[in-house]
Amino acid sequence: METLTPQQLAEEGQADYRKGEYLSAARLFKAAADGFSSVGDELSTAEMANNCSVASLKGGDAKTALEIVTETDQVFASKGDIKRQAMAVGNLAAALEGLNRLEEAITAYEHSAELLNQAGEYELRAYVCQSISSLQMKRGQYLEAYATMQAGIMGIKDPNISQRILKTLLDIPFKFLN
Repeated sequence: METLTPQQLAEEGQADYRKGEYLSAARLFKAAADGFSSVGDELSTAEMANNCSVASLKGGDAKTALEIVTETDQVFASKGDIKRQAMAVGNLAAALEGLNRLEEAITAYEHSAELLNQAGEYELRAYVCQSISSLQMKRGQYLEAYATMQAGIMGIKDPNISQRILKTLLDIPFKFLN
């Protein structure tokens, strides 16, 4: 039986993920993370842990998703990689949301949005703001949800057609107030 390198495990995990075999992908990403960890590659270990978290969550295992992603953001922060730190915090938020820990999820999403703003990743920030807005809607916080969605979409420098339409729709209430 051939032993696979962490990189090969990661590639197989990506292939399974694309096929929708999320729990298999999660196992492969976890094995890749363990392999990268054994050779002291912190960034690749954290990246694979995040991939494992996303795949676990998609496979319906929010508990594992949360366990594996916890503290990976600190690895990226220690290396000055704000974008991947923000993505890790976003993955943490998604896992918390999957566990119905909504207040913690909102806090984590807000932190992710702040980091993405710092990194100049306005489009990714808009997606995170959509997640925050959705949770605020579930909690009956309609004005906050509206404001969050508007803040996210307004930050995009070159919006695509659907984002421009959303921007226009979000402006309508203010036009009635004037």
